[in-house]
Amino acid sequence: MKFLVLSIISIAISLSISLAQSSLVFLDKNTGSGIPGVLVKVSSHPNQTSDEKGQVYLQISKNTFISFSHVSYESGGVQLNENENKTIYLVPVTQSLGEVTVIGFESERPLVHQAGAISKVLEYELYRFNENSILSAFNTKPGIRIEQRAPASYRISIRGSSLRSPFGVRNVKVYWNDIPFTSPDGTTALNILDLSNVQNSEIIKGPAGSIYGAGNGGVISFESRKQVTENYFSLDYGIGDFGLNRYRIGIDQQIGNGGVSASYVHQQSDGYRQHSAMDRKVFQLALHSNPNDKQSLSTQVLYSDLDYQIPGALNATQVEEDRKQARPGSVGQNSSIKQKTLYGTLSHELNFHKKWSNITAVYLNTTEFENPFILDYKRETAFSYGGRTKFRFDDIWGNFPVKIIAGGEYQYGKTLAQNFGNRQGKADTIRFSDDLITTQAFLFQQFEIEWTSKLLMTLGFSENFARYDIDRQIDAGRRTPSFNSRSFDPIIIPRLAMVYKLNEFSGIHTSVSSGFSPPTIAEVRTNEGSINLDLQAERGTNYEMGYRGKYGIFNLDLTAFYFRLKETITSFTNDQGVVLFRNAGATDQKGIEMQLDYAIYRNQLSLVQEIKLSHAYTGHFFQFSEYSTGGTDFSGNRLTGVAPNTLVNLLDIRTKPGLYLNLTHQYVDEIPLNDANTVFQDAYNLIGSRLGWRTTFGGRWDFEVYGGVDNLLDESYSLGNDLNAFAGRFYQPAPGRNWYGGAKLGFRY
Repeated sequence: MKFLVLSIISIAISLSISLAQSSLVFLDKNTGSGIPGVLVKVSSHPNQTSDEKGQVYLQISKNTFISFSHVSYESGGVQLNENENKTIYLVPVTQSLGEVTVIGFESERPLVHQAGAISKVLEYELYRFNENSILSAFNTKPGIRIEQRAPASYRISIRGSSLRSPFGVRNVKVYWNDIPFTSPDGTTALNILDLSNVQNSEIIKGPAGSIYGAGNGGVISFESRKQVTENYFSLDYGIGDFGLNRYRIGIDQQIGNGGVSASYVHQQSDGYRQHSAMDRKVFQLALHSNPNDKQSLSTQVLYSDLDYQIPGALNATQVEEDRKQARPGSVGQNSSIKQKTLYGTLSHELNFHKKWSNITAVYLNTTEFENPFILDYKRETAFSYGGRTKFRFDDIWGNFPVKIIAGGEYQYGKTLAQNFGNRQGKADTIRFSDDLITTQAFLFQQFEIEWTSKLLMTLGFSENFARYDIDRQIDAGRRTPSFNSRSFDPIIIPRLAMVYKLNEFSGIHTSVSSGFSPPTIAEVRTNEGSINLDLQAERGTNYEMGYRGKYGIFNLDLTAFYFRLKETITSFTNDQGVVLFRNAGATDQKGIEMQLDYAIYRNQLSLVQEIKLSHAYTGHFFQFSEYSTGGTDFSGNRLTGVAPNTLVNLLDIRTKPGLYLNLTHQYVDEIPLNDANTVFQDAYNLIGSRLGWRTTFGGRWDFEVYGGVDNLLDESYSLGNDLNAFAGRFYQPAPGRNWYGGAKLGFRY
């Protein structure tokens, strides 16, 4: 009898334990309806998906961290106790502006209540195109244009800022995981990053010197994945026209309250044009930890080995003959770039108090750079270090809502730069050799005051210091070493901004900001050996007003601005083909930027779950207001290299079985290619598409297969023209119609 009673009790206890369940219910934040198909991941348990009501039941015996994801919603995680029932409201990826949070001017707020022209590029937007670069996704945003003169040769224009960038990225400040990714000399090697090194991005358009120092173009902040929520192995493979091959191997491993992740990417292509092959290998190792609830620590190592050929620009006759040909001399002289870069970063966040916090990030960087060109052969070895720290004080005066943000940034760079003659792709006799030292630093302060529940004011300013030394050790021309130094007096850059909150989902913003951009060493020290110390820093003032809001299914972001720039730096080419720089008086830049997006259909239970549209319009009406050189007056001419009108239309369709379709249309107006406005790049239309299928099976496996076509209309256009080019060599022909495809496989272990 005792045995029978004990057996019954044991069975009852076991049955009660087996029936003791925890549950999660996933609801759409906007509609309140249940979300089926949410993937729920629990360590050491099989994965599950929510049912048609958005419910999932879990058998857990202790406080457990659970992560969840859905293709149409933001991913996340939650702590769940035994026998606990919890409802989670998920934010759609296509969400209203009131739900999009951005860092912006170091102030984490909903985008709708940010004072400034800010665009955000989310992870899913990066992966709706060919995955060989970030170019296509960024070019869907108003006011932003990335050009590609050859595979891996990028140029970024934010509101016309590429005017002084014949190649490379200048006059735009770039950050990666809170560290200054822009070198101390003002240039940015954006091409060393693979798409997988970026998860989300924010772009501030126009001067942001009150927080980010020198630069008139704007700021781009990249962020890679910072949290490891599960043990995961992934493998990607992509192919495409012109010999494109790309594969990636990645692994994430949880360790205590943090984790480690590593990835390796190798991308190759033969290129559309002759002598335009590219080979890039990128390795990233990241370690994240949370020592306690007040601290987080992140360290990363990034190594990039990049090798790409430069086909060079063509004139109109050469384009007509064969747009795939390289510029004469490029092949024989092996015009190309080899670059090996190693970054080491450390970031620490500390919450001293619920109202006080600090984030500090430091980095070390070494670069080996080799650039045989038609006219010379350049070698550089660079070392730099720097960091950024920010203190935040929230509501420090009790009930009076004032936030103070204060901090500083410092960068130091040293480069051994040598220029040789080029004899059939080999370095010949040395022409000149310089030791280059660049130092940039600034302090910043910002006050945010909520005068009322609807009116927010931001006042910020920074104090900037810059210096560079050019110590010429060898000069084969003059045969006498020389030392040149240039310091820029401390410059204060202010910004005043106001936001009026119409309601939770709409607001009006206005701002006045100043910009300061000294010439880079690459602009002062040119390839033919001259040193132009007379080149002045650009100074500008930007006036801006905008509206962001939601009307039913519609999200509207509209900004109008006027930017007055003095001592504008422009580029030109001498009769030897060397790019030189000069100040061009002043420019007037008036513009309108608009983005409208909306989901015309959304039903998680139907076969077609979502249909959404987005439109982005850019109207840049820029002109030289005061510009005379060589006895010619260009005042009143359109600004070189800037299209007055650009329109982008996007259509995304997603289905319950996992099929999806992305369609993209881009119209670019004609672009003046010289200051005289006598040569133009014709207007063009680009249409692209991507069709794919993604699914999860067995609770542990993720799979996706996709294919797409770019330039469906087979347009003839140039993406990255040479401005004010000698001998009419303006054009860098872009590929015609081309295809791509790939597959991805992921496994949770």
